[in-house]
Amino acid sequence: MQQYDVVVLGGGLAGLTLSLQLKNAKPDLSILVLERRENEATTAAHKVGESTVELGTHYLREVLGIKDYLEEHELPKHGLRFFFKSHTKDDIASRVELGPRLRLPVPSHQLDRGTLENYLMWLTQEKGTDLLLGAKVSNVDLSVEAGHQVSYIKGGEEVTVKCRWVADASGRASVLKRKLKFQKPMEHHTNAAWWRLKGVIDIDDWTDNKEWQSFLEPGLRYLSTVHFMDSGYWLWVIPLGSKNTSIGIVADPAVHPFETFNTYEKAVEWMKQNEPLAYKMLEPLGQGEGLLDFKILKHYAHHTERIYSTDRWATTGESGPFLDPLYSPGTDFIAMNNSWLSDLILRDMAGEDITGRVSIYEQSHIALVDSWIPVYQNKYLLMGNTQIMVIKIFWDWASYWAVPSHLFANKAFTNLRILKDLFAAPNSPGRKFGRLHKVMQDLFLEWLPFENRIFSNRYIDPFDLAVLRKFQEEIEIQRGPTEIIEQIEKNMCILEQFAVAIFRLVSAEVNGTAPGIKVNPYTINLGKSENAMQLDTESPEAIAPDPSITKDVDVMWFYPKAAMTTA
Repeated sequence: MQQYDVVVLGGGLAGLTLSLQLKNAKPDLSILVLERRENEATTAAHKVGESTVELGTHYLREVLGIKDYLEEHELPKHGLRFFFKSHTKDDIASRVELGPRLRLPVPSHQLDRGTLENYLMWLTQEKGTDLLLGAKVSNVDLSVEAGHQVSYIKGGEEVTVKCRWVADASGRASVLKRKLKFQKPMEHHTNAAWWRLKGVIDIDDWTDNKEWQSFLEPGLRYLSTVHFMDSGYWLWVIPLGSKNTSIGIVADPAVHPFETFNTYEKAVEWMKQNEPLAYKMLEPLGQGEGLLDFKILKHYAHHTERIYSTDRWATTGESGPFLDPLYSPGTDFIAMNNSWLSDLILRDMAGEDITGRVSIYEQSHIALVDSWIPVYQNKYLLMGNTQIMVIKIFWDWASYWAVPSHLFANKAFTNLRILKDLFAAPNSPGRKFGRLHKVMQDLFLEWLPFENRIFSNRYIDPFDLAVLRKFQEEIEIQRGPTEIIEQIEKNMCILEQFAVAIFRLVSAEVNGTAPGIKVNPYTINLGKSENAMQLDTESPEAIAPDPSITKDVDVMWFYPKAAMTTA
């Protein structure tokens, strides 16, 4: 019976990047990747996750070392771009647009998953990994003492191999989760349908408005991950390096029942009703051979009770938890997941006792997922509200860039000293980050009944805010353990000021409070919910306005300040 150090169940993005990360670190490691797909991935392969953001991009470019490939074969991405509800959806130039004007300092990419995964297959095999296509896992027998046994069927025959580690990257098949029964529900019930259309789709061509087209350099809107939003949904348009285009609908069933868009014909009709311009521009392209594929996912979000085990098994990618495609976080979670897992495998292979790290990494990973659930949970109800969504998106980006992105780029998630200093104590920066993030997500929901204005003909750039620009520009600055802890503490102080500046504007609008009140950011609320926390405006933790942060937040406030301050 053949023996391996690691058997990876699944040869998609999570499994291939894990095998490559391990091989880069320890070339003599013996790895078998089992992929049930019979052949190489097709061009414009029908996969979840075609758009990267900063953390996942850093992983692909710097940790895996495939920067040259990405720049040659995949499209550069010009940020996330949002178009909100307006009085007429027939005119894209009339909608409030949120997105960067100028080229971004930190790169990201639009991924043609077929092209990328085929390259990763070739690269990991070049480094000595055994990769089998058409191999369907039939059984996993976990035994620390005797060695794990993995059986798979290929060409009608069952083969069994032994290994020290089993890494489940089987995606939604979730081999180990199902076998060991550590499924965990996630109370986020949105659905998705998406398809590929043949050819290039540039939304700059959706209007003859030359002034609107001139807001950006030619081609930059095309390179953005585009979102059209209204109550309960968003529609994406993503360009692919294969000169094809990905289109997707993601919606809350409480507002848009799944059966209204769960076939291509229904999805087209759904666009006609909800995004008539997209319907007009896209429907003709889906006729005949123009429609490449169509796929649906019902209740795609799922959680997990386990991720890493001292018994030398683990999950990675969608075989563990999965949240939501909004903000393109899939590659981010693969990056963090694989970094924790590869660290455990490499330390174990070196003879180190990994018991403590397994516990810390699993707790950290699950806590990170839990802290990010409020970003999405019930938030599709806000998507028809431009003012709330603009502020929420900016808050979500600030939080993401200020803490997780900085930590990952500095290899902090596998540094126990940093994890202890940031997360161990109840009032540590990492714990405070989770609490502040939850407070702000609750504020956005509490604000909803009092905010329903429709805006038009506005362009707002996140990098008009100095605080957002600073957070993003500093992501990849390399710092030592002491310096990165100090930086996270500084970033948390800025986030606290940012949160309070947002609250002052909202509270002045809703409650008529003074625009310059001091507020403890961890008590932020509008007092409209049952058992609402007492707003702290008197203690030493209450923060006075910071003029530079106030100026930044004013950029994203659409109401006249005079009207607000006299409310």
